[in-house]
This record gives sequence, C-alpha cells and structure tokens, in this order.
Amino acid sequence: MPVRVERRLVLRALLACGAAALAAPRRALAGVNDERRLSFLHTHTGQSLDVTFGADGRYLPEGLGQVNEFLKDHRTGQAHTIDPRLLDLLHDLRLLTGTRAPFAVISGYRSPETNAVLHARSSGVAGGSLHMRGQAIDIRLADTRTSVLRDAALSLGRGGVGYYRSSDFVHVDTGHVRTW
Repeated sequence: MPVRVERRLVLRALLACGAAALAAPRRALAGVNDERRLSFLHTHTGQSLDVTFGADGRYLPEGLGQVNEFLKDHRTGQAHTIDPRLLDLLHDLRLLTGTRAPFAVISGYRSPETNAVLHARSSGVAGGSLHMRGQAIDIRLADTRTSVLRDAALSLGRGGVGYYRSSDFVHVDTGHVRTW
C-alpha cells in the first residue's frame, strides 16, 4: 500500500528548511550561492530560456534584458521591463519548492491592448492588471502541484497570489499582499 503524504506536512517541512534562509538578507546568502538563475518554458510560443539574472549581490543587465524579451507579450511582440523583484520571488519559489523543472509561463508581460481584449472576454482578468507593469506572471511547474506552488508563494508573503485550479496555474506578483 503506497504511503500518502499530506500536503501540509510536506509544505511544513519545506518551510522549516527554507524559510529562514529566504528571509535572510542577500549579503548573508552570498557565501551560500549568490548566483540567481531561472529557467522558463513559454506555453504559447514553445520557447525556453535558462538565464542568470543576478550574481555577487547585483542584477545582471544582460540577464534582465533576456528575461524582458522572453516574457514579452506574445500576441503583440511588445516587450517591457520586468520587475527584478518578481524574478527574486520566482527564484525563492524555485528554492522553496525544490523544483528541477522550468517555470511554465502562461502569461508574462501583457500590453494594455492585449489586457483590454482579455479583460473583455473574462472577469478573471483585471482591467488594471500588474501584468501590464511587468510585475506579474502566471506559472506552473511540471514537477510540483499548483496547490503546493500556491502555498509556497503564500508563505513568502511578498505580493499577490492567485490560484486558478481549473486552469492549473498560479499567478504571483509584486503588488500588495492579497490572495484570490
């Protein structure tokens, strides 16, 4: 008979191991491993990106530029500056969940035109979405249930977290702390 692991127990163990390290100032983490790297797979374009966006306590302009281009509005081709704090949040989620999978990106930056069209079609798309400011991303991980990803994001307490169970993705942003 297989052993059933409770999600709360797994999350509690992850939090016990990682929360203290994630809450520490970046300088304290520098000796551990200061390279900040992310991997992405875009669900609409099929493109992938593996990028180092930070090292030695600073952001790397080349890596940030690659992220800006990768997370551009795939409908219009418009790129926008992505908030580096959003990348830090994703990096910490990667560490907290222990994932080895790239972040599957459902939506990164959205132009105002794209957002208006999506908002008109769905009440689930905010008219003033933080996607239009480069402060939000909709994601999933192939090796982590979205409910676990949601719980990890909530535990960080660093912005908005939306859980879209039926669509199988989690929204995270660098706005005010809130949930839906």
